[in-house]
Order: sequence, then structure tokens, then C-alpha cells
Amino acid sequence: MLESARPQSPFAPAAAALDGIPRAALWTAAAHAAENLRPAPHVRDPWAADFLHAAGFDGGPPGDGPMQRLLPDYQVVRTRFFDDYLLTAARSGCRQVVLLGAGLDARAFRLDWPTGVHVFEVEDPAVLAFKERVLDLGRLSCGRRTVVGADGTASWREGLRAAGFDPGRPTAWLCEAPLYFLRPPEVEAVVAAMTELSAPGSMFGAECVNSATMSSPLVAPFMDALSTIGLAWNWQLAEPERWWAEHGWDAGVADLFTLPYAVERLSPYLPVIGTAAAKSVFLTTGTLRRTR
Repeated sequence: MLESARPQSPFAPAAAALDGIPRAALWTAAAHAAENLRPAPHVRDPWAADFLHAAGFDGGPPGDGPMQRLLPDYQVVRTRFFDDYLLTAARSGCRQVVLLGAGLDARAFRLDWPTGVHVFEVEDPAVLAFKERVLDLGRLSCGRRTVVGADGTASWREGLRAAGFDPGRPTAWLCEAPLYFLRPPEVEAVVAAMTELSAPGSMFGAECVNSATMSSPLVAPFMDALSTIGLAWNWQLAEPERWWAEHGWDAGVADLFTLPYAVERLSPYLPVIGTAAAKSVFLTTGTLRRTR
């Protein structure tokens, strides 16, 4: 596949794309496809293999270090964690769900949503068009799904409103991975818009990079490998709870080793990577703290 030279979504740098499809999204799809073949998968995603086939993709991140070997199992853990977060948020009253940088996310089709959930997927128009071709005969499991194109030339915020998003209703937001590929000012802009559009009772989920582990033997070689394809983890945090509080949210970081599915998948890697290095990212969720 040839690298795309066209502008991408504001949630994914152009260097991160192969034929317009984010590399990270393809890596996650590969992890989901393998997981879906297990007898008791933690993530059921029958569309993942179709995405890979349609994209003609069979590969993974560059290099062959511990992080590359860990990544598929970690991606399953991350997906399951945010699956649970979104379903909890929806059942607690957030019937609007916004997936920022949705990539090849198929949650609108594969999760057991409560009645009346409206899922918005914000992503580059080329990615959305690719998904529509693959999901053409898919049956929604949510009440309604709306796609919002964001190609860097127009405001995704205004596009979301125009697509029927209601800022007066509680919303569950998800930035599963794209934030840490962005520069800090870009993250600030995304989070400021998300906060402004959030009604009381809104919730968020986001993966954030732990700046303290960037030079670790696990992460540093992986960063070197990613740099060969023009990728970097540009946004890093030392104190995620404090950062999110300063932006209007009460946040908490998950302890993955209290989650049975995470223990099952990640424990085999601990002799190689160590417990500290296993915390190279923060799976963060929170609720809106400010009042309108």
C-alpha cells in the first residue's frame, strides 16, 4: 500500500495513513480480527477481518521489540475497557456517544447498546467512505449512527452540530487513541471544543501517554521504530487527573491489574516488561465538573 499524501483528519497525522486509512486503526483491526477467532473473545468484532481484507493489509507496527509483541493483546484490553466505559455511560443517561477520530471503530454495530443511543463518528471523509463500503450490510446495534467528516479544512465541531448533535444533552465522548499523536496545542483545541459542547452529566474516555515512561527500555525502542514511518507520541502527561481537572473534568486512571481480562492478557508479559513499564499509558475516564 502507498502512503497517502492527502490531508487527514485533525485526529490523525497524514504520516499515519496508508491509502488514507490510519495505520493505528489497521493495527487495532488486526488485533480485533485475531481476538474474534478465540473461543471466548474479550472483544467481538466480526467486521475487523473485513476491514483488513478490503484494505489489503497484513502487517503491524515497524520493528520487533517487546512493545510490538505486546501491542495486539494490549489493544484488546484497551478496546474492552472503553467498551465497558461507553456502555456504562449510556446506561447512566449519556444517550449521545461521540467517537473522536473513530478510525475503523465498529461499536455502533457490535455493542449491546441501551435503547435510544445515537452514535456520532468523527473522522476523515475518506476513512468514513471506506467504512461505509465494508459495513454496507451491517445491522446497527444502536438506535442511530451518524458520521461526521473532519478533514482539517472545516470545523468538526460545527459539523457535529449540523449532523444533529445536541450540546444540551449529556454525552459520552471517546478519544481512544488519537490524542497522543497530536501536538499539545491541537489537543488543547480538541478538548476545549469537547468541553464546550458538553452538558452536565457528560463523560469522557481517553488514552493518554505517561511521560515518565517514554525513555524506558519498553517504550524508547518502540518510539524509534515509529519514527521510521513518521509517527510520534507528541502529547504526554505526568499527572492526568490534574491535567483533566484544569480542563473541566474530574478524571481517574484505571488500574489495569484490577481488571480480570487485563490480568489474563498482560501478566504473561510482565517478566519481560516489568510492572512500571506496563503503565506506559493511562486509560483515563471522567465526568464533566464545570457548570454552564
